Amino acid sequence: MSNALTVNAPEGQPFVTFEREFDAPVAAVFRAHQDPELAKQWLAPEGYEMVIDRYDFATAGAYRYLHKNDGEEYAFNGVYHVVRENDLTIQTFEFEGFPDVVTMETNRFIDLGNGRTRIEGQSTFPSLEARDGMIESGMEVGIAESYDKLDGVLAAS
Repeated sequence: MSNALTVNAPEGQPFVTFEREFDAPVAAVFRAHQDPELAKQWLAPEGYEMVIDRYDFATAGAYRYLHKNDGEEYAFNGVYHVVRENDLTIQTFEFEGFPDVVTMETNRFIDLGNGRTRIEGQSTFPSLEARDGMIESGMEVGIAESYDKLDGVLAAS
């Protein structure tokens, strides 16, 4: 992996921040989030298939998808509050296995020049307990694996 994921979970605060750089221009990184066929290739941990029920990547749009592995399914849904092309997304995120625990997620797409991009993200949880539960469930590993797969999608496009 050429670019490391940095995750920070400040003690006593109900949020997580993360950063990851990519060797691709902002437009390509954003498109890989926007295009459901590209998202299916990377937006799941290693060994999982992603099945999309709906994917309206636009302001006031919504999404629902499943991660499938060995006969098990994990469903996720949310609403896109803000989508600004090549710049910013603000959305909710809910793992349907833990209903009523909705996270607010912000992703900024930063142009670093020379065809490189940094994603700066923040996930804000309704409680410290919810944040800690997500961390303990393997959140960091899931993000890292997905972003490693995104590197491959970006290299192929």
